[in-house]
Amino acid sequence: MASLKTAWVLLASLAGAACSTPPATPAATAAPGVGIGASPTTQSRQAAVARDYALDGAARHEDARRGFIAAPTGQVRAADGRVVWDFDAFQFVRGAAPATVNPSLWGQAILNNHIGLFKVTEGIWQLRGFDLANLTLIEGRTGWIVVDTLTSRETAEAAMAFARQHLGNKPVSAVVFTHSHVDHFGGALGVLPADEARARQVQVVAPAGFMEEATSENLLVGTAMARRAGYMYGNLLPRSATGAVDTGLGKAVSFGRIGILPPTLLIDKPMQEVTLDGVRFVFHNVPGAEAPAELIFAVPEKRAFGGAEMVSHTLHNLYTLRGAKVRDAMGWATHIDQALEYVKDADVIFNQHHWPVWGQENIQAFMKAQRDAYRFIHDQTVRHINAGLTAPEIAEVLRFPKSLDQQLSVHGYYGTVKHNVRAVYQYYIGWFDANPVNLDPVPPVEAAKRYVQLVGGADRAIAAAQEAHDRGEDRWAAEVLKHVVLADAGNQRARELQARSFEQMGYQAESAPWRNFYLSGAQELRNGPPKDGVTRTALLDMLQHTPTARFLEAMAAGLNGPKADGVNLRINLVLPDSNERFGLWIENAVLHHRPGALEGPVDTTLTMSKPFFLRLVTGQAGAAELLTSKETRIDGSVLALRSFFGLIDRAPGTFPIVTR
Repeated sequence: MASLKTAWVLLASLAGAACSTPPATPAATAAPGVGIGASPTTQSRQAAVARDYALDGAARHEDARRGFIAAPTGQVRAADGRVVWDFDAFQFVRGAAPATVNPSLWGQAILNNHIGLFKVTEGIWQLRGFDLANLTLIEGRTGWIVVDTLTSRETAEAAMAFARQHLGNKPVSAVVFTHSHVDHFGGALGVLPADEARARQVQVVAPAGFMEEATSENLLVGTAMARRAGYMYGNLLPRSATGAVDTGLGKAVSFGRIGILPPTLLIDKPMQEVTLDGVRFVFHNVPGAEAPAELIFAVPEKRAFGGAEMVSHTLHNLYTLRGAKVRDAMGWATHIDQALEYVKDADVIFNQHHWPVWGQENIQAFMKAQRDAYRFIHDQTVRHINAGLTAPEIAEVLRFPKSLDQQLSVHGYYGTVKHNVRAVYQYYIGWFDANPVNLDPVPPVEAAKRYVQLVGGADRAIAAAQEAHDRGEDRWAAEVLKHVVLADAGNQRARELQARSFEQMGYQAESAPWRNFYLSGAQELRNGPPKDGVTRTALLDMLQHTPTARFLEAMAAGLNGPKADGVNLRINLVLPDSNERFGLWIENAVLHHRPGALEGPVDTTLTMSKPFFLRLVTGQAGAAELLTSKETRIDGSVLALRSFFGLIDRAPGTFPIVTR
């Protein structure tokens, strides 16, 4: 499970996918919560969804199956026997939607269940359902040009072995990373070992800024992102009709080792033509679309276009629920609009999630819907902002026009209109709604205690929530119970009733992340938060490429300010094998660092190997090893060094979410 947690530490990009996760045991074996069936209100709402939308469209299912060659079965396991990926975990997703799953989400889950090796067009294949994202193979003159490499080494190895079994045993002749989310590069070493890449001088192509974004985005707040990502992707939920059924982008995220290959060629121009193993690519940079560093490309001779994750068969996230910087809706829509010109000669557009779109008329309609979904959310949110509405008010009233709402490719299976509205609001206006009461509000727990007292105690609040729940008003029931649970986390009646309200909202959700959040919240209310937190040990293959300064920034963000008040320490850090020196000092309860040794006296000079430094920052080595290892040397005060590391907090990543 350590590997799953660490995969999500860097899934800041998951997808916005992506491409960073959780607690203790693999989701497939996690104990299910108590759970109840769909309420009459939930059943009625599911029936309305089934009535209002054409969910059985044959064309979508034909496209999801088109070009099918073969499907895998069984499991992918790590070297220690852990299950990294289970091809059969979602076999229950078939037939009519159960009452406990939104019928529209169930339809998306069935489409994502078409897994295996598929022929896209002559000379292009995709492996889908081996991980959250797709691995694309383009036939070159001497071997395979691999576009994106999945999340983990184990699933990438399995995908390549499966492809070679059916297409022939060709070497990898080039690798293209479309963007900086971990589900698109983490399996790189399973596609091509680093020593082989160097020895054969294999071209590795990526967008400008790729390495910086890929290796550093989640280091500062990776612990919190990982904890929240466990909710977003339902990692501890059972795979069942009352648990996890999909992610909206794909089935799930793999649990394996994360690596990376440093690019040998960066696409740093708006348009850049490159020939890889005899195949002509025309790359276009689209930074700040779905990822900070991203490219899309044409393969003109094959009349094909690779859309990366700029477009997909879902409304994507302008804000990802695991937490990240919000994305620019106008910029994203503009990139898609410009790409309409790039795809005008293509017969197919294949993307790095979901299935391709064939035919120029279909491609144009698909991309225009994607463009207009983001632009509509942007423009209408801004219109309401200027009319004085707040983010929650806009989210409550803004709906797609019928022309967009009837197109399932922009339904909220991953992102939603409601939380994307809030993202646009945040992008332009920020957290403050201009109401003075919200300048310095009472903190949640204190406010909860006062609200409960105000309504006459917990029993009255629970009774009111029960009445709301019985009427099918679970949003209000959960809101009332939030205060009771925050005021007294030990109130089991309130916890169970809130869990039941969360379940019904989860069952009704069209968005897989919303479903997973609600059901994970219900699970935590019943079972408590996870016992094990985040570890980065599975990321060592990738973290060796992360600049040391990024680790020091993360260390500074872990300094316990109150403890460090009045402390003045000066330490030189020396990493001889990477020829690096840093000066670290604490001043005004802030940990500073700069390249080079500090001038003047220091309390301690700490010398260590770069591998030991990585073990230290990933938690594999602690204070005892630091003092006794042959890979370290301490010149100066050991006491000062102990004091220094004693001021750095290590967040366990097991904090409660619904009961704090």
